[in-house]
Amino acid sequence: MSDLAAAADLDVRLEEHRRELTGYCYRMLGSAFEAEDAVQDTLVRAWRSIDKFEGRSSLRSWLYRIATNVCLDMLNAGNKRARPMDLTAATPVANAQLNSRPEVTWLEPVPDGRVLPTIEDPAEAALARESVRLAFVAALQHLPPKQRAVLILREVLAWKASEVAELLGTTVASVNSALQRARSTLAESEPKQTDAANPLDEEQRKLLDRYVAAFEGYDMTALTALLHEDATLSMPPYDLWLRGHDDIVGWMLGVGEVCRGSRLLPTVANGTPAFAHYHPDPAGGFTPWALMVIETTGGKISGITSFLDTPRWFPLFNLPERLDEEGVAVGAR
Repeated sequence: MSDLAAAADLDVRLEEHRRELTGYCYRMLGSAFEAEDAVQDTLVRAWRSIDKFEGRSSLRSWLYRIATNVCLDMLNAGNKRARPMDLTAATPVANAQLNSRPEVTWLEPVPDGRVLPTIEDPAEAALARESVRLAFVAALQHLPPKQRAVLILREVLAWKASEVAELLGTTVASVNSALQRARSTLAESEPKQTDAANPLDEEQRKLLDRYVAAFEGYDMTALTALLHEDATLSMPPYDLWLRGHDDIVGWMLGVGEVCRGSRLLPTVANGTPAFAHYHPDPAGGFTPWALMVIETTGGKISGITSFLDTPRWFPLFNLPERLDEEGVAVGAR
């Protein structure tokens, strides 16, 4: 094989692992963009050092070792992502103020197609989606970096303890101990359980249809009926978050009143339903306002996270640049 053909073959072999590596790095880092940077760094390092790859492990295992080291370096630099509810207490709507924090503070959403490989087995597919939920990835951020890697590799990716020990250059006993400590920490801040959402069942589809109708019609009575009593609303990059349907509706009838007349376009993020939220434009049509990630529990809406930095999120999710007066997409998707 010529050098050119060998290089092309290596490129193909490395690219085959990009999506699963991105999923791993996203769970580690909590940022879609940092995950993509980490994977790109991983593949570049692999390309440059392929002559040192002795084949004693699989190419996949070797790439995970490199990716783990890249992520640990990034995390040791102090990067840690959170949701508003991880940083402050819920604020009564009467005292609500919008305080912005730097972008690097926040856990970021991610399109399923960038982090979840195609899995035929329904149970395995459900586990994969569960492992990128905002609440689960947020809970992972409470773990020290190496414990985080151990838990993801062992319990999400189903690696053997011996395989993780080899990857991290440690012992099986050390891996088992780290896993036990990680489980204990997660038990103290266990993420709230939400309904499986892909594929949606008939009741979930009806719930989301009713949510869209209530939101677009700005029918707060109908919206209240769809929300759990302890539902949450957060709006990164602001650290404000609200708990309870009364405070959420109070917000929407106050500061949130600017959203009256909006349009919602369905999408998927972090294994759960999501909407591209478009705001009425005085000049006509609708312009991007937020990426709205929805969590449901027991047939009601339990969480709404509206990511407001639309120049960052809408291109990532390949969402239209705007909607026309009829709510039809305009621009790339």
